[in-house]
Amino acid sequence: MTVASPRLTAVGSVSSYAFWGDDGKALAEFYAAALGWTVAQEFPDENGVPTAFLVTGGSTTFVFYTAKEFKAPDWPKDELPFHLDLAFDDVPAAEQRLLELGASKPGHQPGGERWTVLLDPSGQPFCISTGWSEGS
Repeated sequence: MTVASPRLTAVGSVSSYAFWGDDGKALAEFYAAALGWTVAQEFPDENGVPTAFLVTGGSTTFVFYTAKEFKAPDWPKDELPFHLDLAFDDVPAAEQRLLELGASKPGHQPGGERWTVLLDPSGQPFCISTGWSEGS
């Protein structure tokens, strides 16, 4: 017996992506500079201390939080629940700029020529490449 179900429609959308680190403001400033975006707003904790920082490029929003007990993953030993993939037209130039902004480059590079892994100032891995296309 087949049970008819009502047609489902989208009822929500992603409003922002949130990240925790030892210094939310430094992370917000790093990613804003990396992407050419702006730190648009700060949010205080219950004591009035800014602890969340909203970064936007218009259509996408990230929120970076200061977490008092944050511990960066021991990558590649620790599996990551998620990470960012950032696309740039000129990956070598982007890598140099990101390193100047405070990223570091670990020795473990599993992407070969397809992508480069960097660590943001909080020690969390992210990848840079020319982006993904169908069939790649």
